[in-house]
Amino acid sequence: MRLDVLNSGYARKTKVLFGVIRLFSGRPLPDAAKLVFYRPDFYGARAKEFTHEAMRGPSDWSVGDRELMAAYVSKVNGSAFCIGAHSATASRAYQDGQLVASVLDDLETAPVGEALRETLRMLGKLTRDGKVGADDMRNVLAAGATPRQVRDALAVCAAFNITDRLADAFGFELLDQEGFDAGARYLLKRGYR
Repeated sequence: MRLDVLNSGYARKTKVLFGVIRLFSGRPLPDAAKLVFYRPDFYGARAKEFTHEAMRGPSDWSVGDRELMAAYVSKVNGSAFCIGAHSATASRAYQDGQLVASVLDDLETAPVGEALRETLRMLGKLTRDGKVGADDMRNVLAAGATPRQVRDALAVCAAFNITDRLADAFGFELLDQEGFDAGARYLLKRGYR
């Protein structure tokens, strides 16, 4: 059930900003962006900063890798909006939509390096089961991921386990492919702030 707060729970100044964005972009603001403007002191400002750092901060994972992690975690959670948004963004970052589709279709046969594959397996297990063990971490490290890459991947996983749940709780409206592509261009240019 879609909560009406995403349509009307904003101060006048914020509503004007939404109108200006729509005027210049030709599209309404996606619900994910609207959510961070609702109670920014409680959620929005902190969520934007945490997500931006996880997705665009210094990391040995590429932007495409981290966007793929977000899409993969979202797929495990079954969050249609986030799958669409982050699949489009990963596809643009990699310039390879087939790669992204193959990972989301079948991780085991997808043409990715073993460090990324094992990291995605671990993130999937953590998302599904709510926990991972020492053996899972040993497998990721043995596949070639560094401890810093593990930490960075866990930050992406945390950000999108929260976002996926909010997307479902608030009933984010799905965009058409053109809308997801526009969002991907924005996220690659400006990040999550």
